[in-house]
Order: sequence, then C-alpha cells, then structure tokens
Amino acid sequence: MINEILPESVVVETAYSDPPEARLEPEEEAVITRAVESRRREFTTVRHCARRALTRLGVPYRPLLPGLRGAPGWPEGVVGSLTHCAGFRAAAVAPADTVLSLGIDAEPALPLPDDVLDTIALPAEQRRSAALDAEQPGLPWDRILFSAKESVYKTWFPLTHRFLDFSEADITLRTDGTFTATILVPTPLPTLEGRWRVHDGHLATAITVLR
Repeated sequence: MINEILPESVVVETAYSDPPEARLEPEEEAVITRAVESRRREFTTVRHCARRALTRLGVPYRPLLPGLRGAPGWPEGVVGSLTHCAGFRAAAVAPADTVLSLGIDAEPALPLPDDVLDTIALPAEQRRSAALDAEQPGLPWDRILFSAKESVYKTWFPLTHRFLDFSEADITLRTDGTFTATILVPTPLPTLEGRWRVHDGHLATAITVLR
C-alpha cells in the first residue's frame, strides 16, 4: 500500500504482524525498557522493518533512537520515516542525495473518534471533508485528513526542527488519491504534495520531497 504512493527511489519494508526474529540493539532496548508490551512490539517491529530497508539500501543499520520530539536519528546520508498502527508497521528510507525529506503515516481505515475532527481540522478542512464524504461516501475522510497531517509533520520537522500544530497546515484532499498541504507559518516549503491510499482495512499517506 505505501509502496504505491512513494517513488521508486524510496525503499519500503512493511509488516502486518510482529515477526519472532525482530530484535533491538541494546541502546534501543534501554529506551523501551518500561514500555507496555504492545508498545514494545510495535517499537521493535518497525525497527525490524527499518533494518531490512536500510540493508536493501546498502547502509549498515545503527540504533534508531528517538531524538527531538521522538524523531528517529537516521544514519548519515539517509532520510527516512517510520509508522505503525494496529496490524501494520512500515519503514521508508532513501538516499539523502536524492530525497530531501519524506514522511509516511498509516492508520486503521475507520472514522476518527467523536470530536477529534474539531481538534485537528480547520473549519475549511471540515467543510471539504464533509463535501468529500457526500461525493464519495464509505471512505474515512476525517481519518485520511488526520493521517495527511501526520505525514506533513514528519516531512516538515526534520527540515525545520520546529513543532507544527495541526492548525498550521491546511490540507486539501482529492478523490484521485492526492493531497496538497499549505503550510501556514513561515517556511522554505510553503506547500507539500502528498498521496493517499486505502486498502484492506488500513489507510496510508506519504509525502516525498525530492532534491
């Protein structure tokens, strides 16, 4: 699913369960030592995906430790993004001389809980989401919007090292599987173009900024 919305220069590895061979480096174990079992499994498996993706890219794996605001520290010369939700984990990596930044997000293909849309969406986004729901019912447009905002943040933060609030990105979703994000604060990237897919109980969004 995520492979379909990323360019060929991006290497993607996914998992729909937690394989027994997934393991952590000692430094990663130290980060997760007090976590509940479900958090430990997703943390471990998404790094298993990252290990496989980096190997395919020809880059030795090093511990992916959460840094500022939880962003993973990728090996030199690599950009990447991680995502996980119930029943799905993924890692995407690319050479930094080809891709400037990327962000991926996966979510269950279900509507957001009550009142969450009011928290994460601008009034204009809520109106567009309602129009999309009327035009193409049966898709969780509010959750796609939420996921797109997550992908925007994951793409934007490594470039700026600044927090971006939900209200500071205006997302326009389209029924053709694309979206545009307009950043509402000063930034060298005022717009970001992304793609989305819904498949087999999950949805995914992705943004790639090529050099």
